[in-house]
Amino acid sequence: MEDAPALERIVRELLASQRLAVLSTETRGMPYSSLIAFAAAPDLRTLVFATPRPTRKFSNLSENAQVSLLVDNRSNREEDFAEAAAATILGTARETTGEERESSLALFLGKHPYLSSFARSPECAIFRVEIEAYYVVSRFQSVSELHVRR
Repeated sequence: MEDAPALERIVRELLASQRLAVLSTETRGMPYSSLIAFAAAPDLRTLVFATPRPTRKFSNLSENAQVSLLVDNRSNREEDFAEAAAATILGTARETTGEERESSLALFLGKHPYLSSFARSPECAIFRVEIEAYYVVSRFQSVSELHVRR
C-alpha cells in the first residue's frame, strides 16, 4: 500500500503521461466501455472528455451519469507485471454548457490540440467528470485508494 504523497505522485504521472482512457458506462444493467481522449485538471478533482452526441456512450451517460475510467501505462511487455501502474477513477459525468464548456474545452485542447475540429464541432459534447476516488494498482497486486477532498 502506497502512502498518500506517493499515491498522488503516481496518479499525477499517469494522468499527465497518458492520452487515452477506457470509459465505462452502464445502461439497463449492461456495462459498456469506450476508448476516449481525456484531460485532467491539476487539482485531480475533475477530468474532461469529448464525444459526439449520436454515440452509445452519450446515450448511456444521459441515462446514468456514474462512470468508471481506467488509465494505465502498460506497454504489453513482461516488465509490466512489476512496473506498470493503473488507476481506476470513479466519478459522475455531466455535459458542460456555456462558460464551463469553454473552460473544459480549453483544458481538453491543451492536451489534445490536434482534436480541435472534432471537439469544437456542434455535434460534440464536452463532458466533465467530478472525481470521487482513485484506485491505483501498482506492482501488479498492490491496490491503494486516494479520495479527492471537496
